[in-house]
Amino acid sequence: MVDSRWRFRNRGGAPIKESTTPDNEHNNKIVLFPKTLDYYQIQLTVMLENERYSEAMELLRFLLQCQGQEERHYDEWRALLEWLQAAFPQYEGMDTPTIPEEEEEDVSEEEMARQHAKSKLAQDDGYVDKLLRTVMEGPLSEQTMLALEQLAFLDVPKVDEELVQWLQTKALHPLLQFRVLQTLRRRGRQDIVRFTRGDEEVEIDLADVPLKPEEFPLPIVQILERVADQTEVHEPTLFYFAQELWIQYVMAVYGTRDYQSMLEQNDAMADIWAAALHMTVADSLGGSHDEESTRSMYAVTGAMRFRLEQAYRSIKQFVSAGLDGH
Repeated sequence: MVDSRWRFRNRGGAPIKESTTPDNEHNNKIVLFPKTLDYYQIQLTVMLENERYSEAMELLRFLLQCQGQEERHYDEWRALLEWLQAAFPQYEGMDTPTIPEEEEEDVSEEEMARQHAKSKLAQDDGYVDKLLRTVMEGPLSEQTMLALEQLAFLDVPKVDEELVQWLQTKALHPLLQFRVLQTLRRRGRQDIVRFTRGDEEVEIDLADVPLKPEEFPLPIVQILERVADQTEVHEPTLFYFAQELWIQYVMAVYGTRDYQSMLEQNDAMADIWAAALHMTVADSLGGSHDEESTRSMYAVTGAMRFRLEQAYRSIKQFVSAGLDGH
């Protein structure tokens, strides 16, 4: 993960070393340990989110050379690589660039994606319908997210109505719901959309939907800062995964009661959510957490314990549900 989506992006983890690129490892048999596999999966997600398709193809080729993984992983990597090669042939074989000024990189990548989508539409009148089918009828996957990104660039009016109707009539994974909201905002839609998230009816003003992690309100970032203060020196691995989990979780609960509680200008509430995030990641990495120690670390008093348990349960349920949960 090289991009600075949060201001702490470079506090945890490490970039892919040259020694793990496909060219260097072509003749080696590489075995990935579970934590290493998690790291590369996160790397891949970030590359795709930031439209770094050439790097994503390179990483997929590397992962396909590794051994010892479940067959479903290889099937998913192979399918995604083939999809990327077909959808973004202009990125095939590109040298990984030295990172230029961030704003210039974002503009050029977005413009390339926009031109590619328009070119595909010009060649195929049914291209929008194919993208909508990929989004609405296929399994939730990286291809789903990439199809949504391409729909954001196509000026075809029916896309808005189809996506809104889909949000309002189908039980979708909360992360997919959020990606649809982002697509609608990118397409220029400005109104309020009402639909169900989990067991709640929510009203979302599309004009306010964050397109990047840094666009989330400051209290959301401050909760992660509290975890950084407690972990980045002595438990960098915990903080590294806390960053990834937090951005995914806040997207999944965006607009809900839990999300609104994070926005309260209240130090106690920020401490509660930071402690809940810390405990959830500790569970994932080590199998358990020391609640008393964590409560003390974040100054969560006994009177706040019930609210801490609610926040912890909410994040834990999101983690447990995985991509199949609704």
